[in-house]
Formats: sequence, C-alpha cells, structure tokens
Amino acid sequence: MITNKRLAGRKILFATVPGEGHVNPLTGLAKHLQQQGCEVRWYTSERFAEKIRQLDIRHYPFVKALDANAETIGQLYPQRAKITRLIEKINFDMIHIFSLRSKEYYEDLQEIYKSFPFDLLVADSMFTGIPFVKEKMKIPAVAIGIIPLSEKSKDLAPYGLGLTPANGMIEKFKHAFLRFMSDKILMKKSIKVYSTILKQHGINKEDAPLFDFLLKNATLVLQSGTPGFEYYRSDIGKNIRFIGPLLPYAADDDNQPVWFDERLKNYKKIVLVTQGTVEKDINKLLVPALEAFKDTDVLVIATTAGNSTGALREKYPFDNIIIEDFIPFPDVMPFAGAFITNGGYGGVLLSIQHRLPIVAAGVHEGKNEICSRVGFFKYGINLNTETPTPEQIRDAVTEILTKDIYARNVKKLSREFELYNPNELTAGYLGELLSKN
Repeated sequence: MITNKRLAGRKILFATVPGEGHVNPLTGLAKHLQQQGCEVRWYTSERFAEKIRQLDIRHYPFVKALDANAETIGQLYPQRAKITRLIEKINFDMIHIFSLRSKEYYEDLQEIYKSFPFDLLVADSMFTGIPFVKEKMKIPAVAIGIIPLSEKSKDLAPYGLGLTPANGMIEKFKHAFLRFMSDKILMKKSIKVYSTILKQHGINKEDAPLFDFLLKNATLVLQSGTPGFEYYRSDIGKNIRFIGPLLPYAADDDNQPVWFDERLKNYKKIVLVTQGTVEKDINKLLVPALEAFKDTDVLVIATTAGNSTGALREKYPFDNIIIEDFIPFPDVMPFAGAFITNGGYGGVLLSIQHRLPIVAAGVHEGKNEICSRVGFFKYGINLNTETPTPEQIRDAVTEILTKDIYARNVKKLSREFELYNPNELTAGYLGELLSKN
C-alpha cells in the first residue's frame, strides 16, 4: 500500500444518504483512509451503525434528520407506493427524500463539528448537505459519484429520463427542448423546494436540477467508474475526476468460506439474477427470471436479499435453480455467462469487473440511467422495463450467450477498470486538496 503522508492525522467525516447503494461503495475507501492515518468517522442512518462499527469507525446517527431509508420509507410516505408516473415519482423523491433533509443534515453536522472538527467532508454525490458544509461551514466537501455522472450537459438529455445521446440533429433539438422542459416545467417543483431552502440559509443557487447542482457545488467530484461507462460531454465540469469502480470493503480473511455449489460443474450455461436490496417485490424480476429458465439446461443462481426465499424455493424446486438470501458475487460471477439485474450501480460495476455481460431491467430510483448505459455501449441488453416477461429475459440471455459482442465489450471495459486504483487515486486527490487548505 502506498502511504499518503499528507493525510496522516487529518479528520475526515463521511456522510451518506441512508441506502445500501450510498453507504456500501464508500466502505472500502473509508477503511483505506483510516489505514492512511486519517481519523475517520461516519454520519448516516442508525440502520448502518453495526456495519460501520465493524469497520472500527465511529458512527454518528441522524438526530435532527428524518431517517427515510428502505425500511422506513413506506411508513413515512405511504402515498409514494401509489405513484406510477416516472416524473411524478422523481419529483416526490427529490423533495421528500433529498431536499427537505438538507437543512436537517446541516443541523446534525454542526453539532458533530463541536466535538469532531473535521477537516474534510466525504459524501455520496446525492447527499444534500454538501452545499451547507462548503458554503456555510467553509469546509471542503468532496462528492463521491455513486451513480452514473448526473451533471447536466448541452450534449445530453436531462438526467433521470434514461435517454441515450442524440443520434442526429433532430434528436439534439429534442434533447435541448427536454432540458428546457425539465428545468422550467417537469422538475420545477422540486428544483424550487431546494432553491428556497438554500436561499433561506444564505446560499445562492441557480434553478438547476438537484444532482447537477450538488456536483457543481462540491469542491471535488470523484466519480466511481471510468470514462468507458459514461456518455461523452464536451462541457464536463473541471472538478470531476474518474477514479475507477469503488466497491465495498472486503476484509482479508483466509478463514472466510468461499461460496460454491457442485451444480456449477454440471452446467455449461449459468446466469446470476438479483434485484438488489431495496426492491421487495419479487414478481418484478426474480419470478420472471426463474420462470424463464425453470427445468432447463440453464443453471439459475438467484439472490433474494432475504425476500421470500423460502417461498421461492418451494415454488421452484428444480435442480437447475439455486435460491439464496445472499451470495458473495465475486465467488459466483466467474462461473456465470450473464448477470440479470434491475440496474444497481455497484452490481453492474462488479459484473463488468468480472467480465460478465448484463441483462438490465430497471426504471425507477435512477436505475434507468444505469440500464441505458448498459444497452448503449452494448455491455449487455437493456430491456427498458422493470417488469420484464419471462420471454424477454430468456431471449436477452440467449442473445448474450450466443453473440460475443457483449462479452468483447465488457472485457474491454474491464481492462480499462484495471488501469485505476480507486482508493489510492482518491487518497491522492484528497491529500492534494487538504494540502491547499
């Protein structure tokens, strides 16, 4: 490990939105910075307290901030489940899950600073407390991009719609019109809410999309992933750096058993399927995937995150189906030929790292942006739905297993990943930043 002397003794506070996809990618980085001699602490939901304590990092829970996480959001906002229109759901989430929490985060962070005067904030790129730390507390705030780059660009459609780059002048005009519509009409309500909160605290903000503003306002943006998984922008921000795929912390433990099933030796065609830890409705992806391949010559390995595991095993008792609560993906991905997912960013990056083509089926919570990149760059197939049919899944897997373009493209991007050391790159950028402050 390369030691960065500029980091030794520095106090760094991590702050994250209360979701697995916001917390998990930063765990390896937090541990690395701790090993570099930093005093690292972490502010996030009590739901992640034990995970953070296991890293030997002190945890600060939300006090003033409402804890709207995957376990509580249904109780806090029962009306959200009834929202089916994409734009309406985006606006709802922007307001209630992100914007309204910003001032509460600020109150908590001010209290934390009294006993832990941190030199630097490292936050996920959707953490709405970033402007408060940078502008009001005058502390450098680094955003870690844990979703595809959400910066607004004259070259692209508005972020969140899942649209790929324009092909020709007509589409370019359409995307320009959509950018105008998004800012002035479609997302106006949520943009206004956050702008009002910031102005009430003396922070000037142009009427821009929330996640675009957070990136532009951050002292530095360190984007998980590499340029090969991102659309070209001629106007990319000068504060943005790609650092390679940030993946969760994995302890060096030779005693940790490796997951294995003898059936891996018996099948030539193997697929891995997951719908992540947030989505609870197994009928969206797990069930259609199992229906697609039950009692066939394709081995299906499904992870449920503890959702209806027993019921699924009872319904699908076939020899070619393995259903588990959790499987370490690095143990099984080397055996698989396709990864079926609803588009979680961490899982997609891990799949690419293991040179595994993807069948993507996700729309909400920004997953359409991840899935659209999978399809556009031909790292797999984007089904453009979060409720695919068994036939759609079967046809997509068949195409991936029979056409080598997807495996070739994923292999090329995996080699690009290998050129980056995320933790050491990040430590270098942070050391440089702190040396200037």
